[in-house]
Amino acid sequence: MSDILYGLEPDLAAAEFQDILRRSTLAERRPADDLARLDAMLRSADIVVTARQDGRLIGIARSLSDFSYCCYLSDLCVDAALQKRGIGRTLIARTQAETGPRCLLLLLAAPAAVGYYPHIGMRPHGSAWVIDRQE
Repeated sequence: MSDILYGLEPDLAAAEFQDILRRSTLAERRPADDLARLDAMLRSADIVVTARQDGRLIGIARSLSDFSYCCYLSDLCVDAALQKRGIGRTLIARTQAETGPRCLLLLLAAPAAVGYYPHIGMRPHGSAWVIDRQE
């Protein structure tokens, strides 16, 4: 898709983030109705890679990283109407390019996306552990 522009947008507006979360279905697992929290999520991110088509945000990869050892890709979302066109794969590749080859990239897959990640060459890791949020 040559008409898509990818870039780093550390100052992305929370309203745009909210919109792409909703168009990607990731909103059901994020605080999409809380713009202040979405803004805090963006401001605390180390890497915000975006995909735009005709100026409209159609995808985002939001990550936290030490740029040396590991990078947690917290949010990967692509407009549902534009999925299966390589946008997610490119967002991941652009994120990896920012961290460098020595940095491990990890993410927790949304249930509907579990089958996607092996398709693009990622391997599962069976020892992730979480402490739930106290919302």
